[in-house]
Amino acid sequence: MSFEKKLTRLEEIVQKMEGGELSLDQSLKLFEEGVKLSRDCNKELNDAEQKVKKLVGVDAQGEPILEDFKEEDS
Repeated sequence: MSFEKKLTRLEEIVQKMEGGELSLDQSLKLFEEGVKLSRDCNKELNDAEQKVKKLVGVDAQGEPILEDFKEEDS
């Protein structure tokens, strides 16, 4: 399932649970699904963050010089 579909499903789960019309068993099942989806999304975001690099220059052979992207203090 794509990241976007996981987020959409999480939103659906939140809406259903906020509706207050679910049984305890249904709520627990949806909660468990939501926790799993949330963890999956968080992992995907962390993985994507690890891939983000900043181009800082080019070496003598014309190869890019990259460093990890870090938010700069304002």
